[in-house]
Amino acid sequence: MMLMRLCRRRRTTIVAGMRHVLRGYLWARPAMATHAAGTTGDLLRGRAQLLAENALLRQQLLVLRRSVKRPVVSRADRAFLVLLAGRVRAWRQALLLVQPETLLRWHRAGFRSFWRWKSRSGPGRPPLPPETVALIRRMATDNPLWGAERIRGELVKLGLRVAKRTIQTYLRGRRAPRPRGQTWAAFLRNHAHEIWAGDFLPVTDLLFRPLFAFFVVELATRRVVHVGATRHPTDAWIAQQLREATPFDQRPRYLIRDNDGTFGAAFARVAATSGIQVLRTPHRAPQANAVCERFLGSVRRECLDHLLVLGERQLSRVLREYVAYFNRDRPHQGLGQATPEPPPEESKCQMGPIVAVPVLGGLHHTYRHAA
Repeated sequence: MMLMRLCRRRRTTIVAGMRHVLRGYLWARPAMATHAAGTTGDLLRGRAQLLAENALLRQQLLVLRRSVKRPVVSRADRAFLVLLAGRVRAWRQALLLVQPETLLRWHRAGFRSFWRWKSRSGPGRPPLPPETVALIRRMATDNPLWGAERIRGELVKLGLRVAKRTIQTYLRGRRAPRPRGQTWAAFLRNHAHEIWAGDFLPVTDLLFRPLFAFFVVELATRRVVHVGATRHPTDAWIAQQLREATPFDQRPRYLIRDNDGTFGAAFARVAATSGIQVLRTPHRAPQANAVCERFLGSVRRECLDHLLVLGERQLSRVLREYVAYFNRDRPHQGLGQATPEPPPEESKCQMGPIVAVPVLGGLHHTYRHAA
């Protein structure tokens, strides 16, 4: 028993001496202490001393935070702060330099960087030799009708095995897409002298009752072939308008119209009997019938927006007068400032004084030499 007591006292004396030596070393030279030495010293100190030291450090951080607006934090500092925050239960209250949301953002960014590194792609396939790439592009240039599969077959004949997808990659953007037929603009340009276009223009009279004007325009000359007005447009009425627009075998080859439900079986029968092929424009595509739509806008801006429409007869008379002015006297930019119906030759040779002829009660004027 005496021996055990002596050993215990001796061990207590040795531990106390080691604590005294370590405390003196750590407190005397704090600038040279590393994280490992600091952790070892914290294990040997009491709880009261640790709390006092934490309060002292926290107060210094508060003073530093007031003087430095945005401290510089390196990547190693971020990783160390994230690691320590995972070991402290009240880490949100312990943060002073950064916000908790910032620490969480660093944590998520670290996970993304780790998994990006973990799932990085391998070296992949080796690139094709420049000679093979030049040969693929040369085949595509010399043979515009060849596709990727046809070029692949030609390369197999030469002993070069290249995947179809690889050939498509090197052909992308090297040549224009293969045309799939005549465009609508090219069709209108090539057959403008054989195409008429028809469309309705809704009008409201003085008593807010609806009226409808129907126009037929020739695309090549912008000439208005026919105009009609009614309160109740029906399939039979439109068919009659088509008969009146094509007297004495004056008919086009194509007639463009929209998808209005008023065009029915009677209109289609009259068009087929006259040898006219009806072309329907796509839904919500006013540019497919641009010439007629532009003319309807001219009718509104230059005529109807400046008049009070009283009834169907007055509307028909006004539109006929405007159409006569539009065809004979109004210059058109699309025709090089010419008129749809060229003036007679004798009018160009007159040298008399210039007079103004009012149109639509003076809304417009046309100028010519007096006889």
